[in-house]
Amino acid sequence: MKFFLKSFTCLFAILALALPVSSFETSGKTILVGDFDSGLILVEKNIDTPFPPASLSKLMTLYMVFEALEGNQLKLDDRLLVSDYAYRSYRGGSTMYLDTTDRPTVEELIRGVVVLSGNDACVVLAEALSPTGNEKGFVQLMNEKAKEMGLTNSIFANSNGWPDPQQKMSSRDLFVLTRKLISDFPEYYEYFAEKEFPFDNRTPANRFNRNPLLKKDVVGADGLKTGYTSDAGYSLVGSAIRDGRRMIFVINGLPSSNQRSEEGEAIIEWYFRQFRQVTLIEKEQEIIVAPVWLGKSKQVRLGLVEDLSVLIPVVNKDDLEVSAHIDNFTNAPIIKGDEIGYLKVVIPDFDQTIEVPLIALEDVEMGTVIDRIEAAFWSLIWKYFPEESEPAS
Repeated sequence: MKFFLKSFTCLFAILALALPVSSFETSGKTILVGDFDSGLILVEKNIDTPFPPASLSKLMTLYMVFEALEGNQLKLDDRLLVSDYAYRSYRGGSTMYLDTTDRPTVEELIRGVVVLSGNDACVVLAEALSPTGNEKGFVQLMNEKAKEMGLTNSIFANSNGWPDPQQKMSSRDLFVLTRKLISDFPEYYEYFAEKEFPFDNRTPANRFNRNPLLKKDVVGADGLKTGYTSDAGYSLVGSAIRDGRRMIFVINGLPSSNQRSEEGEAIIEWYFRQFRQVTLIEKEQEIIVAPVWLGKSKQVRLGLVEDLSVLIPVVNKDDLEVSAHIDNFTNAPIIKGDEIGYLKVVIPDFDQTIEVPLIALEDVEMGTVIDRIEAAFWSLIWKYFPEESEPAS
């Protein structure tokens, strides 16, 4: 173990996300495969190159709708107006087949966007949330939200991904957005797993979810969105969870829908076969003892507030490097749960560094007067005879 005069207060920080440990052969122009929990990117190809996102843009619209639901700006049973603009614009693309006499609920519109990929449904939701009452005002909010999220390669020109030379997103931005959508709104994420939505029994052939992973019943697959334009090709943002482990992938620029389906399934199987989650240290397990100054006890046991689990390759090349970093002395009194230094884990296979706080596993009360006099004595000894001195045990 290594000891340094340093403190650390962040609960769980990923300090470095590595170059990918492996490669996945793809015919797509871009690909990103990542771990949901850690945010670790395992495979990447052109992930910061902006491309026309097509219907993948709808993930941002849905995020903002879910945010509005959380903030009570909308309710699932609210009925919304279908404007003439929402009815007539973007015709020829994916649709929910709304008309101006309809008053669909917010929940129906969400399902219309997720399952049917309805461009009209997006516009109805956008107009309801727009500060100006039109899609343009909502698009401005989308771009502001993108900046807030740190989506540095995303620009929105409309709410649904209709082809526009300004509308761009990158695979990294879509990965960040998808992680936030799943983690921020788990109660709404279940919509993405719906296989069909026969809205008002209109056009029965249009009721099925376009996500090929759901059609094929790929184990653990539960969302998210497909996209296609002639310029961008076929794309897919997908996610799957098995045994509590969730992965996310983004793939774009595929030549056909069949290729999208095959590669999407292959990516999921590859992830769950090539990587495993390992618990290194259990919560409240003693890791190290730290010296205590002016306490009834001269040391305190340190551990972690939660289990520490890491993702590693099934065939890992290098051992993990683990070190504890604590102050030379911590002053009493100490309360169980106080943060005292940090544990550093380096995963060479990913060039990844994780730091988690070390906490006190017990209370240490302030020492008696005699304890403090003894501590002062040893302080003088260490000051003048640092090499020869050793504290009493």
